[in-house]
Amino acid sequence: MNTTRKDMNIWAGITCDDPLAEREWLTALGFEPGILVEGDGDGEVIHSEMLWPDGGRVMISSRSKADKTFSSPTGAGNLYVVVADPDAVHAKATQLGATLVRDMAEEDYGSRGFSIADPEGNTWSFGTYAG
Repeated sequence: MNTTRKDMNIWAGITCDDPLAEREWLTALGFEPGILVEGDGDGEVIHSEMLWPDGGRVMISSRSKADKTFSSPTGAGNLYVVVADPDAVHAKATQLGATLVRDMAEEDYGSRGFSIADPEGNTWSFGTYAG
């Protein structure tokens, strides 16, 4: 196994009906707001990034009805975030009233984590397994 490898060059992206609300929800969960490029429409986001403090980022944008080149159906995202303290993130998710998809568990592959759905239905898994 290559222990010097740093997986930071693949970014996931999700499209949302309300990307500004998604950014606020992710911020409350522990993400840090990154770049935000708004469009001309009310609440339209052309490009934005949310950064996880331990590393990694996800792109959030508006689901475009006119140009579907980079749009995905609402709620189709399925993302995994490596975290040092899944219990702290779980507590924040509980405070937010997040829909629990998979309760906190110790997995046989050595991870501790859980999964939730965001307000748009995307699934976010948080765990200690880092590959």
